[in-house]
Amino acid sequence: MDIQQILSIARQRGTDQHLPYAGAATPQEAYALLQGDADVKLIDIRTDAERDWVGRVALPEGKHAAAQWNLYPGGTPNPDFLAQLAATSSQDTVLLFLCRSGVRSHHAAKLATEHGYRHCFNILEGFEGDKDGEGHRKTLAGWCKAGLPWIGA
Repeated sequence: MDIQQILSIARQRGTDQHLPYAGAATPQEAYALLQGDADVKLIDIRTDAERDWVGRVALPEGKHAAAQWNLYPGGTPNPDFLAQLAATSSQDTVLLFLCRSGVRSHHAAKLATEHGYRHCFNILEGFEGDKDGEGHRKTLAGWCKAGLPWIGA
């Protein structure tokens, strides 16, 4: 599948689900977009602590950036989120937002869209996916479960 087909599918999900941003991509689709288009960037919105203790995506320099949605400890909203995003990305870049399970990244994609970013996509399932029956993550869905490149803590 080529880049335009993947973007079309992700945009159609956005339309079907009435998302307030461009669309939503599976982890596999997001990775294909990152590999196939120089103007696509992954924005990891997890806290620095999550990236340090849980793991981070393994992508070439320039293909990803961090802009914390919440701050650690305490989980308070990051008042500098939009400034961090602006420091890493233009409003014309295709942005793929990633969090732990796809919930915070939904809100980040919405806020970025409200502030003029035109091509915001949520990565469904997030980095770790939802918890399984035993309370563990990375077993049901997400970037890690999909076997995409990441570096452990």
